Amino acid sequence: MSSLAQSVVQSVDWVAIAPPTIAAVVGLLVLVADLFVDDRRKALLGWVSVAGLTVSILALLPLLDGDRSTFCLTGDGDVCSYAADRFALVIQFLVLGGALLAALLSMTALKDGKRELPEGEYWFLLLSSAAGAALLPASRDLATLIVALEVASLPAFALVGIRLGDKRSSEAALKFFLSSVTATAVSLMGISFVYASTGTLYLTEIADGIRQVDGQFHTLAQAGVVLTLIGFAFKTAAVPFHFWVPDTYVGAPLPVAAYLSVVGKAVGFSGLILVTVVALPSYADVWGPALAVLAALTMTVGNVGALRQRATRAYSAVRLLAWSSVGQAGYLLVPIAAAAYSDDAEKAIGSTVAYALMYAAVNLGAFAVAALVARAKPLNRLSDYRGLYAASPVTALLLGFFLLCLAGLPPGVIGLFAKVTVFSAAVDAGLGWLAVVMAVNVVIALFYYLQWTALLFRAPEGEPEKHRVPVPLTAAIALTGVLGIALSGAPQLVLRFSDTGLF
Repeated sequence: MSSLAQSVVQSVDWVAIAPPTIAAVVGLLVLVADLFVDDRRKALLGWVSVAGLTVSILALLPLLDGDRSTFCLTGDGDVCSYAADRFALVIQFLVLGGALLAALLSMTALKDGKRELPEGEYWFLLLSSAAGAALLPASRDLATLIVALEVASLPAFALVGIRLGDKRSSEAALKFFLSSVTATAVSLMGISFVYASTGTLYLTEIADGIRQVDGQFHTLAQAGVVLTLIGFAFKTAAVPFHFWVPDTYVGAPLPVAAYLSVVGKAVGFSGLILVTVVALPSYADVWGPALAVLAALTMTVGNVGALRQRATRAYSAVRLLAWSSVGQAGYLLVPIAAAAYSDDAEKAIGSTVAYALMYAAVNLGAFAVAALVARAKPLNRLSDYRGLYAASPVTALLLGFFLLCLAGLPPGVIGLFAKVTVFSAAVDAGLGWLAVVMAVNVVIALFYYLQWTALLFRAPEGEPEKHRVPVPLTAAIALTGVLGIALSGAPQLVLRFSDTGLF
C-alpha cells in the first residue's frame, strides 16, 4: 500500500462508537420494519426502539474502564475525531437516557394519537436524532461537531411538525427550522474563520494554533469565536435567541417537547463547552464576558416569562415549562462563563454537567406528569392541575417533588445541591454580580413553582377525575421519580461528575 493511502487509512474502535451506532442502526431497522408490520402491531416498533435505546445505554458500560479514542490521525494517536472520555460518556448517558424516557412517553402518545402520528417515521426520526446527540459530546474536531449537531437537529424539525393536519404543529416546526438553520449558518461562518486562522479543524490543535495566530489574522480569529458562540447560543435557547422555544414546545407532541427540553439542551451545551473550553481557552477574554451576560439575560427573561403565565390560558402548563427551561439554560451557562475566569476550569464545567443531570431527571418527570394530565385535558392549562392530589395522590406528590427540585427547595435536595454548585462556581471565579443575579432569579422562580405546587393540593372543582396510567407512562414517571429521590438522598453522587476528563 502506498504511503499516501496509508496516511488516510484509520482504524476504527467499534466498541468506542457503539452507543450512537446502535441507536442509528435500530432506527434504520425500525423504518424498514414499518413497511412490513401490520397496523394492529405497530406498537412493536415502539418496544423495539425502547430496547434499542436501552442497549445503547448498556454499550456505555465497557467504556468505563478508561478513555478511548478512534478516527485518529495516522502517526499522531493524540489527535482524534472521536473520544470516549469521561465527559463524553456522562453526556451520552444523559442524552440516551433522555431519549429512552421520551420514547416511553411517545408510546402512549402514539397510541392515543389515532393515526395523527405516523409510527415508523416517528421512531426513525427519534432514534436518528438521539444518535446524532450521542455523537456530539464525543466529537473532537469541528467538522464532526457540526455534522453531529445537524444529525441531532434535522430529525427534530420533522418530529415537531409530524402531527398530520395540525397547523399549530406545522407553524412550530417552521419557527424551529428557520431559527436553527440560521444558527447553523452563523456557526459555520465562525468555524470557517477559525479554520482560516489556524489551518486545522481538530479542537486540541486549534487550542495550540490560535495562540500563535499572526497579527493580521487576529481580528478574523476573534470574529470566528464570536460567530461560533452566537450559533450555539441559538441551540441552547439563550436570550435573545430563545424566541422559538415557547411556540415550538406547545406545537410539538408533548414527548417531543420533553425530548427537546433535555436532549436538545445537552447537545447545545456540550458543543458550547467543547468549542470554548477545549478549542478556544486562549480567547477566554472574548467568550467569558459574552457568556456571563448571556447567562444573566437568559435566566432573567426565562423566569419572568414563566411568571407571566395565566393559569386559565390554553397550554399554560407547557408554556410555563418552556419558559422555565429558558431560565434553567441561564443557570447552565453560569459555570461555562466561570470557566473563563477560574483557575480550575474543569471543576466549573463539572458544575454544568452535574446541574444538567439533575435538570434532565426532574424536568422529564414534570413532562411525564403533564403528558398524563393531557390525556384527559388536552388543553393542558395550569388550572387543570387543581386537585390532582385528590384524583391521583402519588402522581401529584411526584409532580410536586419535581417542581420543588427545579425550584431548589427541600425535599428536592438534588435541586438545591445543584444550584449551590453552580452558585459557588460563579463566586469562586470572582463573578459576584452574576451570583447576585442568579440569587434574585431563584427567588422569582420560587413563586411560580410554588404556585403550581399549591394548585395540586387545593380542593378540586367538581368530582376528582381519575387518571388511568398506561404501562409506558407509568414506567417513565416511576424512573424519573426514583432517580430524583435517589439523587436527593445521596447528592454526593453528582460530585463524581465534576471530573470531566476534558483536560
